[in-house]
Amino acid sequence: MSEEPTRPSPQWQPPQAPQEQPTRTWQQPQAPQSPPPRDPPPPAWQAQGPQGPPPPAWQAQAPQDSPPAWQAQPPQDSPPWQAQGAYGSGQGLPVAVRGRRRRRWPWITLIVIILVLVGADRGALAITENAMASQFQSSVGLSGKPHVSIPGFPFLTQLAARDFKTVNVNATDETTGPLEIASLTATAHGMHIHGLNSAEIDQFTASALVTFTALGNAGGIPQGITLSQDGPNKIQATVSIGPLSDSATAQVTQTGPNKVTIKVIDAGGIPASVLGNFMDFTITIPKLPAGVAIQSISITQQGLMITATGSHVTVSQNS
Repeated sequence: MSEEPTRPSPQWQPPQAPQEQPTRTWQQPQAPQSPPPRDPPPPAWQAQGPQGPPPPAWQAQAPQDSPPAWQAQPPQDSPPWQAQGAYGSGQGLPVAVRGRRRRRWPWITLIVIILVLVGADRGALAITENAMASQFQSSVGLSGKPHVSIPGFPFLTQLAARDFKTVNVNATDETTGPLEIASLTATAHGMHIHGLNSAEIDQFTASALVTFTALGNAGGIPQGITLSQDGPNKIQATVSIGPLSDSATAQVTQTGPNKVTIKVIDAGGIPASVLGNFMDFTITIPKLPAGVAIQSISITQQGLMITATGSHVTVSQNS
């Protein structure tokens, strides 16, 4: 920088007439040359320390201006209408919803499979019960198809093995030949299916009730005679025909595998001609499955109760 010339201190002089000042050219002092201007330094809050070597790739972080990864998506529990970017970039809650639905699918599929299996099990049970009812109807010679039930669940396992632990048969108001049966109850233990129309039963038990009215019709007893119980194996016949009123007693006896005989043992004062066939007659159960025979008979208040049993019994729809 150039220095200005030193001027002497002015001394007081008497005023003089103004004189024309000599014209002098003043030059602006020149500042020393400086390096080109730089950008202003950043504020103190943006000041960063000395930068070292770049961090490894596994330590690289996203720029501070971008939000953290956990803020990129809305919470999973938020409803879909609150999700951000649900219809945009494909990120956010729709992905979580799809994932949640995917997790529900196995449960829904399992429930559907269970329902299908249960429906198939019950359907197969109904078909098998109907087929067995036809077999019992043909084997016993019933006028109608009985009701068959097979307990146990699942049924498909029994059907696959073709072995049934228990089979129950029930029928009401049926006829077999000339004999009317008020009720029939049968139970088969250990039933094994052979082919399509036959089966073998390990143990078979059946009970049939023949009312007194049905018993009189089967024996051809004349009108005016009423039958009732007169002990465990006896029947009382009350006669009321015109002026004649008396009673007789008959003994009930099993005389064959499928035969029951009723014979009067005390006619009282009733002529034999009035009693007719009641004096001595036999009823025959026309058809029993192969291997089944009458086990016992008894007289109840309702009528004649017949119990039949058998082992290794064969039932067939064509028999």
